[in-house]
Amino acid sequence: MRGQRTLKARDTIFGAMGRAYVTINGNREELMYVKNIEAFIEKNKIEVPVLGQTGTKHKAGGWNGTGSMTIYYCTSLFRKMMLEYVKTGVDTYFEMVLENDDPSSSIGKQTILLKGCNIDSVVISKLDVESEAMDEEVEFTFEDVDMLEEFRPLVGE
Repeated sequence: MRGQRTLKARDTIFGAMGRAYVTINGNREELMYVKNIEAFIEKNKIEVPVLGQTGTKHKAGGWNGTGSMTIYYCTSLFRKMMLEYVKTGVDTYFEMVLENDDPSSSIGKQTILLKGCNIDSVVISKLDVESEAMDEEVEFTFEDVDMLEEFRPLVGE
């Protein structure tokens, strides 16, 4: 069709082309051992029944930030944070920066800053005779978020 725009395949983002960092107590560490990471924002919806209508309306009433990452089992960073809480009751909050940066795409880089991150659970120890490269799942929450850089608009062909 004439005049129809389409997505260029090269503008899709190759998932391995990115970086993740945490800043804990002023120390920045690259999470080079991340296999995958996702952060979600879910709106809390309030049900609003309306007189004379059979359906229920919905209104946003806040939000909840959660995330998870699968990492190679080769760092004690998150276990140390959890042990600090177990032993002293002092919980660790930190910031996390997630960058999508595929140089072959014309849409550029997107950078998200997650603030007030806090670990929900960690694997404290693990053995696995069938695993060639052990990994673990780390769940977390966050309290605020900023978009530091955004993708450029798609041009299409």
